[in-house]
Amino acid sequence: MTAPVAPPLDPASLDAALQPFGRSTMLPAEAYTSPTVLAWEQRHFFAASWVCLGAARDLRADGVTQKSLTVGGVPVLLVWADGDVPAAFANTCRHRGHELLPAGAEASKRAIVCPYHAWSYALDGSLIAAPGLREVETFDPGAHGLVQLPVEAWQGWLFVNADARGGSFAEHLGALDDLVAPYVPERLVRLASHGYVVAANWKVATENYHECYHCPLIHPELCSVSPPTSGSNYDLPGAWVGGCMDLRDDAETMSLDGRSAGRPIEGVDPRRVLYLGLLPNLLLSLHPDYVMTHRLEPLSPSRTRIECSWYFPDDGIDPSYAVDFWDRTNRQDWAACESVQRGISSPHFRPGPLAPNEDAVHQFVTTVARGYLGARVTG
Repeated sequence: MTAPVAPPLDPASLDAALQPFGRSTMLPAEAYTSPTVLAWEQRHFFAASWVCLGAARDLRADGVTQKSLTVGGVPVLLVWADGDVPAAFANTCRHRGHELLPAGAEASKRAIVCPYHAWSYALDGSLIAAPGLREVETFDPGAHGLVQLPVEAWQGWLFVNADARGGSFAEHLGALDDLVAPYVPERLVRLASHGYVVAANWKVATENYHECYHCPLIHPELCSVSPPTSGSNYDLPGAWVGGCMDLRDDAETMSLDGRSAGRPIEGVDPRRVLYLGLLPNLLLSLHPDYVMTHRLEPLSPSRTRIECSWYFPDDGIDPSYAVDFWDRTNRQDWAACESVQRGISSPHFRPGPLAPNEDAVHQFVTTVARGYLGARVTG
């Protein structure tokens, strides 16, 4: 996250959220409801940071060499010359700026051709042809290749920095890899994925993920397999927030009956589930026998697309035991988040205090508030 030209909110309105834990409050209502704030976040929290695009091997259909998507409002073109890890370029022709592929489109061509004036590029981004300009003596094809964007593959997931000015990915991760690596997620197989559109701000959904203060009232199934007051939160380097919770003595994993229909992931704690949120958009839930991710995409101040995926040690496992549990839990959460969004939108809303077991929410809120004021988020 890079320093802004100007904060999207009156700095004085953030004072209460930036107080030490025990005295702080939530962010002001505008942080969750204002289109201006969301537009600022898209450029400074998403485009200027490392956004997770999904699992590298799941992003590419057979034969596809080009895929267009939008990251923080910035058009991005993924290009595969070979292998699962693509290069990324600005999806902007170097001639007049036309998109090389429409948003969400794919192509299987061995060259990138602009549909406006037929400028064409090799898969490495170099300019192949610019019709009519070969005879122009001052034209230098080498100066008009596509703008390359930083891409990183980590534990099987792909990340891009869409404005090409973010900090290092290693600094962004900090100590997170130490917690995630034992689960070897790049070797796991995605066996299920659900898409949701939640009528709530992306930060409301993230804050909900980072606390179980609400669990006794809306998650009876979860509380039957994991004590809602168990575990603790981490305070380690990196642009992430998170902690762990324990399983009950008679539970093997997070499922409706506490039983696992899969097989354990070797080398991880069989009694603990980790809940980790890498800013700005990846939530990682690490279980003894599967990994679940939530990938968030803000659509508007009050709408968020969430892709939930489940990964297992092999493809011979029926994933329904985990999917059924978390789909029910997700929907309980989304209903609560949508109610929070409606409440925050009320003219009577005032930011409330945080409970003693909402310290991870405090970490997230203060990280966001500092980001609004220009701090680079590195943990």
